[in-house]
Amino acid sequence: MARFDNTTGRYVYLTIDGVEYRVYFEENGGGIPLLLQHTAGADGRQWRHLLEDADIASQFRLIAYDLPYHGKSLPPVGPAWWKNEYRLTKDFLMKVPVTLSRELGLERPAFMGSSIGGHLAVDLALHFPDEFRAVVGLEASAATPGGYQPFWHHPRISNDFKASVMYGLMSPGSPESLRRETAWVYSQGAPPVFKGDLYYYAVDHDLTGTAEQIDASKVAVYILCGEYDWASTPEMARALAARIKGATYRDMPNLGHFPMSEHPELFLRYIRPVLAEIAGQDA
Repeated sequence: MARFDNTTGRYVYLTIDGVEYRVYFEENGGGIPLLLQHTAGADGRQWRHLLEDADIASQFRLIAYDLPYHGKSLPPVGPAWWKNEYRLTKDFLMKVPVTLSRELGLERPAFMGSSIGGHLAVDLALHFPDEFRAVVGLEASAATPGGYQPFWHHPRISNDFKASVMYGLMSPGSPESLRRETAWVYSQGAPPVFKGDLYYYAVDHDLTGTAEQIDASKVAVYILCGEYDWASTPEMARALAARIKGATYRDMPNLGHFPMSEHPELFLRYIRPVLAEIAGQDA
């Protein structure tokens, strides 16, 4: 007899800035909606281990989506998108989970993301506090300048190179097979996407002058960071949390930049108490 995952996938149409995008998402569970944002240049496959956790799925409706131009979310039909350089902006990125939530009829979902998703978590807390009940920023910082470089999209730079750099962002203690899986996902991204995503990560995301404006009494803010992340370090994440009154910060020893995919078993130990607290707030 065939064995199936509990996770199911489908497409939803989102209209953002007058353009219709066919966006792929996978989901499992029931209860509090929890939107899951992948890292730069990747897709929702990074969340596959969390999606299949029965205990979490018993309390949360887990929804992992592929950003437009990523994974199974193809570029839009109609606009001549190939005539313009792909570049992810804060304005567009924030509109994706907000629009997705509204189209799916979600009632103040929680949000969790890593890397660009971690940065997005705190940007959403600042700009859309009434749309979300809680945000969880993994590997989040106030700003991470310097990463938006031309060589990330160059004919002499292969996707293998990008994957190898991402491999180096993970903990040496994470299982080898899952570190390789995480890098494998990176080797499959469209060539211009990683560089374009880094525009948001390294340029457009900047809370150096506004972090204190985040109101954690309106939307609960959790920030967690892996010990081995050298792109957005624990010191940077801790400093951001300290500037947000009421925010909660937690270290994640023995993890790196991709906690949910490089070592999901260990990541679950750190995230379960956070999700239990979010669920408790809804009780």
